[in-house]
Amino acid sequence: MAFDSLSNRLNKALRDLSGKGRLTEKNMEEMLKEVRVALLEADVNYKIVKDFLVRVKEKSLGTDVLEAVDPSSMVVKIVHDEIVDLLGSQEVGLNYKDDGITVVMMVGLQGTGKTTSIAKVANLVKKKQNRNPLLVAADIIRPAAIEQLQTLGKSIDVEVFTKGVETSAVDTVRLAMDYAKEKGYDTVFIDTAGRLHIDEELMNELKEIESLVHPQDILLTVDAMTGQDIVQVANSFHDLLNVTGLVVTKFDGDSRGGGVLSVRSITQVPVKFVGQGEKIEDLELFYPDRMADRILGMGDIVTLVEQAQEKMDLEESEAAAKRLMEGNFTMDDMLVQFEQISKMGPLGGILKMLPGMNQYADMINEADAEKGMKLQKAIIQSMTKEEREDPSILNNRRKNRIAKGSGTSVQEVSKVVNQFEKMSKLMKQMGSMSKAGKMPNFGGMFGKK
Repeated sequence: MAFDSLSNRLNKALRDLSGKGRLTEKNMEEMLKEVRVALLEADVNYKIVKDFLVRVKEKSLGTDVLEAVDPSSMVVKIVHDEIVDLLGSQEVGLNYKDDGITVVMMVGLQGTGKTTSIAKVANLVKKKQNRNPLLVAADIIRPAAIEQLQTLGKSIDVEVFTKGVETSAVDTVRLAMDYAKEKGYDTVFIDTAGRLHIDEELMNELKEIESLVHPQDILLTVDAMTGQDIVQVANSFHDLLNVTGLVVTKFDGDSRGGGVLSVRSITQVPVKFVGQGEKIEDLELFYPDRMADRILGMGDIVTLVEQAQEKMDLEESEAAAKRLMEGNFTMDDMLVQFEQISKMGPLGGILKMLPGMNQYADMINEADAEKGMKLQKAIIQSMTKEEREDPSILNNRRKNRIAKGSGTSVQEVSKVVNQFEKMSKLMKQMGSMSKAGKMPNFGGMFGKK
């Protein structure tokens, strides 16, 4: 994820500070030097780094902090709040009209994921915000753009309006607005043309569309991997159009993240959405406070719970958890748990959302973890119903059959059985503690009491 390197460096600097007995100007300077290096290495704009450090130092050496019981924790909070301020004080969604059709233009350079992003945003507002969107294919420059948008629209069950490459982009948009009114759509997303660079022809077309539809939002797609170029591109578009928000793509990649930290302070254009992967649902509303939590290794439990609610079959998980706590856990239940974990995404990403676990996320080899889980699933799926219900009946002959059926070894089959037995034993103990009132009830976390 973007900010991984920055997160590691900042956490080290703040951990070193927490080892000091009291806060002094000397150990503050040492910490700020580390923070400065971390921010510059993350490709954050130099002026922003300079101003950031001045504010942190002023607030950290204030009376309230120096006299605090744990001044280092107060400094962490100050750094956290300053990062939130850089990213934007709160999340910024789409600017919906109170009445009539809300129009959203998607603009950006070629190769930034503009067409995919507009479909992702349309999917998000349809599923999470109960909107009725229409996608408009107004990119007639890139031959495959219309076909790509139609494929994406079909995958999310959203209609795509197009008049082909023979009709101008402006005329396509004009006809699309009439169609949207006629069919009762409440949100229109316009996929505009991109270029390899900003030129007069491109901007004139975009300005003409803007003048025609007066969009509530003009979203600019920027690639997280381009670093400080994000700021330059955002400034260039914002000078010519009223850009209202950014959609940062490839946010799950190995970018340093400095451009994302810099862009709002310089352009005053907020990040509205971040693309976290290739799948159509891999798009999130951008929450500055949650991102600051992740950067400082505090986790992001709220987002983790939201993802669980969206991606997991909670009724099935709850039923399996209940059987597990009652001591009725079977191999089928274990298989369900594997399936549910797979839906949540890479294990490293899950660990980063758990407080204090950020440092362990990079230790996980995602390819090996995924391969291991697939092997375990194959082993369980190669068992008979009777064997899944009661693995104690597995003798050498049965294990040999399961190993052949799953393309594994007898040793690997035994390993899965042993893992199951340990899990089952642990959960029986937890179940007994829960019945005795010695454990808290976490059922309400997912909205159920």
